[in-house]
Amino acid sequence: MKGLLLCCLVALATSQSVRYELSLNPDKTYEYKYVGTVNFGLGIANLAQSGTRISCKIQIRGVSEQTFLLQVSDFSFEEFNGFDGRDEFHVSAKLTKRIASQLVKPFMFDYVAGHVDNIRSSAEISDTTVNIVRGILGSFQVTVKTTQRIYELEEAGIHGKCQSNYANEINGETKDMSVTQVVDVNNCRERAALYRGLATAVLDPISRQRGESVVSTVRSIYTVEPTAEGGLITKARGLEQQNFSPFNVKGGNMKMEATTEILLLSVNNTARALPPTSMESKGDLVFKFVDAEVNVPIMMQNLDNPIEKAAELIKHLAEVNRYQIDSTTSEDTIKLYQILRAIPYEGLDVLWKQFAGNEEQRRWFLDMIVEVNDGRILKFLEKRFQAEDVSANEALQTLMLAFDHLQAVPDLVEMAQKFLKMPFSKSNVYLWQTVMLSYGSLVYKHCAYYTPCPVAAVQPLLDMARESLSSGNDTDMVVVLKALGNAGHPGSLKTIMRFLPGVAATPVDLPPSVLSAAVLSAAVQSMRLIAAREPQRVQDITISLFLQKKLPTEIRMMAFMILFDTKPSMAVVSIVTVHLQEENDLHVISFAYSYLKSFSRSSTPNNHFLSTACNVAVKILAPKFGRLSYHYSKAMRMDWFNDDFLIGTAAEVFMLRSATNIFPTDIMMKGQFYFIGRIVQLLELGIRAEGLSELLGSGIPGFNGDLSFSDLQAVLKMLKNWKVLPDDKSIVAAYSRVSGQEWFYADLKKQTIDDLIKSMSPSPGKDSPMLALIERLQSGLSWHWTKPYLIAEVRYFQAMILGLPLEISKYYHTLNGINVNAKGTVTPPLNGQLSRLLTSDISLETDGVIGFTKDLWVYYGINTELFQCGSEFKAKAPLAVPWKFATKLNIAEKKFELDFPPCKKEIAIYSVNSNVYAVTRNIEEPDLAKMTPIIPNPIDSNAEVRVTLRPDSDQIWTTNNWNEKAKMCAESNIYGVGLCVESEFRREYYHDEYPLYYFLGYTHMTFKVVPVQGINPVDKIHFEVNASPSGHSVIMLEALRWLPKEVNQKVRLSFDSGESKESPDENLMEGWNSTPEAVFNVNAFAMSTNQKPQGYDAVFYYTPDATNKSTQLIVSQVGENINWKMCINTSVKPHVEAMANVRWGAECQTYGMSIKSDTARFPGARPKIKAKIQWTRVPDSLAEVCTRFERYIPGMALLLHFYEKHETNAKQEISASFIATSADSIDVIIKFPEYTVSRQAIPFPLPPASFRSFNMTSETQ
Repeated sequence: MKGLLLCCLVALATSQSVRYELSLNPDKTYEYKYVGTVNFGLGIANLAQSGTRISCKIQIRGVSEQTFLLQVSDFSFEEFNGFDGRDEFHVSAKLTKRIASQLVKPFMFDYVAGHVDNIRSSAEISDTTVNIVRGILGSFQVTVKTTQRIYELEEAGIHGKCQSNYANEINGETKDMSVTQVVDVNNCRERAALYRGLATAVLDPISRQRGESVVSTVRSIYTVEPTAEGGLITKARGLEQQNFSPFNVKGGNMKMEATTEILLLSVNNTARALPPTSMESKGDLVFKFVDAEVNVPIMMQNLDNPIEKAAELIKHLAEVNRYQIDSTTSEDTIKLYQILRAIPYEGLDVLWKQFAGNEEQRRWFLDMIVEVNDGRILKFLEKRFQAEDVSANEALQTLMLAFDHLQAVPDLVEMAQKFLKMPFSKSNVYLWQTVMLSYGSLVYKHCAYYTPCPVAAVQPLLDMARESLSSGNDTDMVVVLKALGNAGHPGSLKTIMRFLPGVAATPVDLPPSVLSAAVLSAAVQSMRLIAAREPQRVQDITISLFLQKKLPTEIRMMAFMILFDTKPSMAVVSIVTVHLQEENDLHVISFAYSYLKSFSRSSTPNNHFLSTACNVAVKILAPKFGRLSYHYSKAMRMDWFNDDFLIGTAAEVFMLRSATNIFPTDIMMKGQFYFIGRIVQLLELGIRAEGLSELLGSGIPGFNGDLSFSDLQAVLKMLKNWKVLPDDKSIVAAYSRVSGQEWFYADLKKQTIDDLIKSMSPSPGKDSPMLALIERLQSGLSWHWTKPYLIAEVRYFQAMILGLPLEISKYYHTLNGINVNAKGTVTPPLNGQLSRLLTSDISLETDGVIGFTKDLWVYYGINTELFQCGSEFKAKAPLAVPWKFATKLNIAEKKFELDFPPCKKEIAIYSVNSNVYAVTRNIEEPDLAKMTPIIPNPIDSNAEVRVTLRPDSDQIWTTNNWNEKAKMCAESNIYGVGLCVESEFRREYYHDEYPLYYFLGYTHMTFKVVPVQGINPVDKIHFEVNASPSGHSVIMLEALRWLPKEVNQKVRLSFDSGESKESPDENLMEGWNSTPEAVFNVNAFAMSTNQKPQGYDAVFYYTPDATNKSTQLIVSQVGENINWKMCINTSVKPHVEAMANVRWGAECQTYGMSIKSDTARFPGARPKIKAKIQWTRVPDSLAEVCTRFERYIPGMALLLHFYEKHETNAKQEISASFIATSADSIDVIIKFPEYTVSRQAIPFPLPPASFRSFNMTSETQ
């Protein structure tokens, strides 16, 4: 009994002396083996992938109770690029040596209760190396609790300060504890992630509920051995998996899998190590991002001697793109961007001095330096502005792009404020506008990254706004308001309210000029971006403006637009609906109702709740306002969104009118693009015709509204009074925005029109720009221009468990160019008189080329200054349109000739090439970078059909191979030229990978102009237009005689019987009894030496008649023994009917068809238009095309909500009826030979007079 008791006491004492809480004994040395591996690909066999593996031994020795020394040995860096099971990892000896040279130096860290902190190393150790050490130490970061089996907590790790979930279990035999840790990398208070280039792309949280483009999981399993000193990690394995797709990850994705593993090799008792000297703190375990601006992920190059390399590249690019865009150099522009980012400021100044005197190289340097996106570019531009050694145009372009790509950090925003005060900025109107608008855009991007955004960033603009209010200068107020609109700073609302009547808490006594429509419009639109940041305050302001019935109608409608940018709630929409029911202004009602109706049909995620609210509002308002015509102001929105792609588009068109103006005062169009949870504002255009609307007023004498020639004459007559407008009054203003940022606007004022008219006067004077241009052309003009532009550089970085940065990047670059050579002659000479152009012979010879090359890269992988490993999509689309022709023109004789040389060689006009690669690069061997197509060439494949086991299941996948080549050509043996389309697509896909596999594979498509063997050798292709032809009436009468005898008989019988109904053939026969006048003829001939011309001759005739407007077009093929002709006869009785008869073939007899439409307006009946197509015989090829198209009609009818009824109708005939059922809707009935489709109440804009006349007629019945 005593022995048993003794055993129990010993066992109890032993169990109490063993602990699981993690610790390291400072008097021992621990040796581990570490391996970290990462792979990128689709995770499917037979498809290429890339990978990196890091392995080493690590030794941990104690320095003090909580401080330990880490030493790395036997380091190895390996790369993988190829196919799993066929290729292997290969050691990169040079890069291994370079990294090992830093890792062999000691590192210190604190370790308390399983938590790593305060990592220290020598000052010369790079941040990338320290991050690799963080990845190693991350395997020791774990929280062990013995009182709980499942627990969660927030702790610092390599991914940031994130939520971790734990579960532990003790092995009953070995007593080892297995700890499972899952890190929620999407639930971090401070996440180690970084965005670049997405400041103007607004987040759309609701879209993310429909799917994600990136999904990550991080899991680690630790084996902890209990000891008297505490728990000891004997083995740990980390696994990080990520799925990425440019679309929804549910529809196929690229995969990243990273693993880390440590294994305890030995534990030895040793003396404590001495702390190394000259150590500096590198921070905690959280990943620290290296300045990645220089590390461009799509290439790797040695950046030694950057100034020399930049100079060489600029000279090379300027030379090879001088005459035509060289599509092979687009990658060189990215190389140059990277090199310029590595050059210090003094180097940029050296390059400027080198290139300033060479126009071509100077332009290239200024275009490329804008990508130096930090303080160096601001210092460089500041010096240029102070020295004034750049033109206003150069300064405008360079500053706009530099500010657009500048890092929006506080220091740089403060530096950029200097340009608002520099005299050179105000030396040119457009330069000053650009400075203001660009600074506003910079503030907006600054606020996107710093929340709350400091008011100091926008303070200079607020001060200028108050100054403009004091001075009452209309132009200054508009400029500063537009800049505030770009800034979108919530702190500017109080200042903006001072420009708006009835909304400021302390109203300001504003002069009348401040209340001009231009200023009010700018003030309202300046809240467009604040609406997303301060929706409640903007709602209050815009509702107040909308309800002020004394405000101009256009301003109230603009306020309504901004209100809906705030995404109002159901309650706010209800308030607006109630007030609309009491509104008297039909333009306001029509605009608001049409906008509500558009939103009620919206399918984009950000309008999910708003569309419901608008749908309710429309149902309330429809009985009263649902039939307002398109004569009133309208707002239209169309959108689309696809959940598989997580992509959508939207387009909005606004037409603002008022009761006092017959023409719209404002027309605005804008588009949006939805992708991966963000919304990008695409191009937006707006035209404001305030002065023009004032000039035209509420009515134009002689204007009937039917858009006839008499209406045009009435408008032109009214425009002659433009001189009555004030000098400072804007006649027409236009603006443009990209990504929601206004970058250009211009006012057309009376002075501009005056200058234009003077320059075009018959005797403009010696300073006339028109005369100067003509003189340059006569002496020979040669001009070329190139513009490289990095349209988008969007980058996302996040930490990985290996301590390496994972990057997802998109680069979109364009290189545009044009080269023109021209020489002209004028006979007799002008002698300073532009009016002689109307009577002289003008000839011009020109050649040149216009084109561009667009490149798109999408990179997914690791990117450091030492190596790159990942997947890369690469697409290139070059366009080159060359020309060479000679032209002659005589305005008085109405003759125009154009001669083209024959096609002698194949010319590629446009092509698209793309592929996806597994890539590996390293800085020690940049020329040995490897890019393997993810989908191999079928020639290299071992089998055409393969079976694959899915990695995470036993499901069998069957590979679908698709390799299609095609070539289609349209050739003309008359002109010796053809147009060909060549294509090749190579795909290998699985049904689970939809829609990603659409883009994974080789794609090639080319449009070419090719030479063709002609009937005769072609010396030139000659076009001629003669608008004063003579002697063609005989041709017309001869053509009429070729009508079939039965047609002649039918016509004569109709005449004899006195029938009043006319057929197309009868109208054609009217040519017998009237004299047709040849209006113009067109020749298109292939000219050959000692051979008659071949080609086509077209003559257009007009037969004058008081009630019936008839025209005839005869096209004849010219050549030996050819009698092919096409005869087209049209007849139009205004407001009654229109007919056309088409016959072609041998002497216009082989084939024929006719088209007829007429209108019906009977007392009390609805206006109706009937159209009918009949045919006698058509070519088999045309019949086949029509038959194929007809197959899609039932499906299209269903999509367009048409009703289909099977019934037998007239053969060889299609008829359609359009019946106006209301002021803005029609009924449509279309009859095909075997069925009829119809739909009622289709929205359609009708002229105001059309339905009004019907209503008046109905009322008199």
